[in-house]
Amino acid sequence: MNFSSRSPFAVTCSTWWALLLRETVNRIAAGRAAWVWILAEPLAHVLFMMFMFTVVRLRTIGGIDAVIWLMIGMVSFFLFRRTATQCMNAVSANRALFTYRQVKPVDTVLVRGMTEGFLMILVTIILFAGLALFGHNIVPADPLALLVAMLGLWLTGLGFGLMASVAIELIPEISKVLGAVPEPYRGWLLFNPVAHGLEACRLAFAPYYHAIPELSVGYLYFCALVMLFFGLALHVRFANRLVMQ
Repeated sequence: MNFSSRSPFAVTCSTWWALLLRETVNRIAAGRAAWVWILAEPLAHVLFMMFMFTVVRLRTIGGIDAVIWLMIGMVSFFLFRRTATQCMNAVSANRALFTYRQVKPVDTVLVRGMTEGFLMILVTIILFAGLALFGHNIVPADPLALLVAMLGLWLTGLGFGLMASVAIELIPEISKVLGAVPEPYRGWLLFNPVAHGLEACRLAFAPYYHAIPELSVGYLYFCALVMLFFGLALHVRFANRLVMQ
């Protein structure tokens, strides 16, 4: 294919589309049950917590249905965590593609982030459809606020993944440190803007929900944009080293 007659923007779009298809197929068809695990992981966490709350007979949390509270928190958290985890490993997983001059390390990170965001949207729809079958009200009171909060969480995961993808390539020991920090304490590495995103998602579902007084969607987006800026800056600065690593 002759790329010389195409604009840089057209080449980038074609590259991203090819990477998106590749990543989606790999995530869903990596193994016989890969697609099942994408759905089963958050569901298993929710079911376990539901069992615990049933034992103590807890029906509401902060004025909201405990099941809805759990589901919103889990899918929102997994949106951040999966995006961050997949992005931080994107460079090493796609190193063979850097022989094509159209593919840059930053492309693999951004496309992985988009892939994970898309898959989590599907997972969220399926899980909440299941709640609807059991009679739970799954319609958010403020859909726009919910989208804003979830977008902020996704951007935070993407920004963290961009920075970490460079860091672990230049200093491999960092990956061991990040892997050794258990959840939920890993969120404190970012001064926990994720907590603001989770609370904002719950508040969007139920305006009467007793959210934390310090809730700030602006802080969530501030952290996301700062990490995106530094992540992209690192990829520009060390682009050649990432390819030759």
